[in-house]
Amino acid sequence: MKPSISRRDVLAMTGGLALAAALPGRARALGEVVLGQKKLSIVSDGNLVLPLDFVFPDPPRSELTDLLAAYNLPTDALYPDCNVTILRDAERVVLFDVGSGHNFMPTAGRLLDNLAEAGISPSDVTDVVFTHAHPDHLWGLIDDFDELIFAEANYHIASAEWEFWLDEDTVNRMPEARRTFAVGAANRLPYLEDRVHLFAGGDEVLPGIEAVDTAGHTPGHVSFVVHEAGESVMITGDAITNVAVSFERPDWPSGSDQDTAMGAAARVRLLDRVVADGTSIVGFHLPHPGAGRVERKGTAYRFVAG
Repeated sequence: MKPSISRRDVLAMTGGLALAAALPGRARALGEVVLGQKKLSIVSDGNLVLPLDFVFPDPPRSELTDLLAAYNLPTDALYPDCNVTILRDAERVVLFDVGSGHNFMPTAGRLLDNLAEAGISPSDVTDVVFTHAHPDHLWGLIDDFDELIFAEANYHIASAEWEFWLDEDTVNRMPEARRTFAVGAANRLPYLEDRVHLFAGGDEVLPGIEAVDTAGHTPGHVSFVVHEAGESVMITGDAITNVAVSFERPDWPSGSDQDTAMGAAARVRLLDRVVADGTSIVGFHLPHPGAGRVERKGTAYRFVAG
């Protein structure tokens, strides 16, 4: 019998964010990036509401809030967008992550409505590729009847990520605030056992889609570079999470990373690569639609939307 998980557990994990229910859902306009014969559409799954101390517990508070304020970001909490990327070409419709569904936060779970706006039905999706198995990327896998929403798709996830979340001892080794993450992943990943394809960093997951090892946020976190017609776009997942801090201070530990030192190192490697290669990015938690490029800014970086 699969373990159950309650909405109360999740809200307790995020500090009892009842205020989230009062915030309007953000079903944003579509973003698009064209690469030769491939088109990336970026749709909103809504947004999260996270306590500032949960995401950035270590930086000096005044330095953190000054940096956020310089980018016109709230300093009471974080309200990151959730941007789901869909790749379409002549052969496939590839979904990168499946959003949070309706059981994580009341401000998220908008993916299906916004897929319809993009002209995509769940049955059109041929492949689902996961960056990692945190709730806002995985919990939209099944519907209220415990059926796979993208029932026609093949699924792809890093072997390290798959093994970690399905290890029976993972829930016991997780900090209290993250145990619901482990329960939720163990509740959902078994639905994929007969159709999942496992891969490692450096593999070509699907034609023209390169897996990039960015472990740290989770043990098997992966970003993906879509290559086409001499151009490339990196779908960063949660290796990048904040339009100010992730670029200006990528060395700062993030409380959302399971291994903070590894997460910071992965962040810097990713930023160095996209700048050196001229690769555009799509950030799952950057301001919607999250597409743009990265530039050097002194010894740090900056994100340029568009």
